[in-house]
Amino acid sequence: MRTVSARLGQEIDAIHQERRSRGLHQSFLTYRGFRYLKIAALLCLVSLAIYIADNPYGSPYGGSWAGYTLGTVGAALIFWLTWFGYRKRNYPVMQDRLAARLSAHIYFGLALVIIATLHTGFHFGWNIHTVAYGLMCFVIASGVVGVYCYSRYPRMMTANRAGMTMQQMLGRIASLDDEMRTAAMPLDERMATAIELAAENTAIGGSAWRQMSGHYPSCATAAAIALLDRRAEMEGEAEEGWLRVRVLLEEKAVLLARVRQDISYKAILDFWLYLHVPLTIMLVGALLAHIISVFFLW
Repeated sequence: MRTVSARLGQEIDAIHQERRSRGLHQSFLTYRGFRYLKIAALLCLVSLAIYIADNPYGSPYGGSWAGYTLGTVGAALIFWLTWFGYRKRNYPVMQDRLAARLSAHIYFGLALVIIATLHTGFHFGWNIHTVAYGLMCFVIASGVVGVYCYSRYPRMMTANRAGMTMQQMLGRIASLDDEMRTAAMPLDERMATAIELAAENTAIGGSAWRQMSGHYPSCATAAAIALLDRRAEMEGEAEEGWLRVRVLLEEKAVLLARVRQDISYKAILDFWLYLHVPLTIMLVGALLAHIISVFFLW
């Protein structure tokens, strides 16, 4: 097991070394020298200047000229950010163009917090306007979590696979199952049964929690390894057939760990998406209600 683990570590190090030497990766957070961070910062400064320049009767509020201006900009940003999220999942784009849009999506989303807050004039209450503002904050917060996930887990998925695709890993596991059945024929009945169970019951997938945690306490492969190791300790020197089966089980266990880890990363990303998208839809609905109530019901 230590030999296989060491080899896996070497493969992962080789992948990271290759990426560093090629130098092709450009983070969407630093796209073109933080271009969209600078634009978003400028947008925030202009919004702040508009807010300060406004001098309504009483305290600033969303119904002044500055409030309407900032509200229009904020609503336009929300609709654009929502459209980007939809378009990104439905239309293939060039990698550089996608990085540009994603960078703009992130920094304009953060700027939206300042613009929308200035639009409110810091007036909040138990109404649809505050509901829309609160949903916006939740969506942006979940977006920040998404930035963390998508900047971390895809890279970890690539390293975890060590140059193999999911189909290749699953195909190799199926081949190992066939090899284990053949190699287990000379073994006694108890060990042969354990090997057959390990070959027939490959625990992958399952409930959402199991996929995210990657924990499979009833793994037949782990049980077979434990049984073979116990028998070897009791009987002393292991025979050739035992060694062959043990090597195959070890390789399968390593591949299973990779597959389960890959599924775990993907399940975490999917969970974030299932949270972020409904919140965004709720935000758009609340925003439309906010606009309708302001222009048609007041």
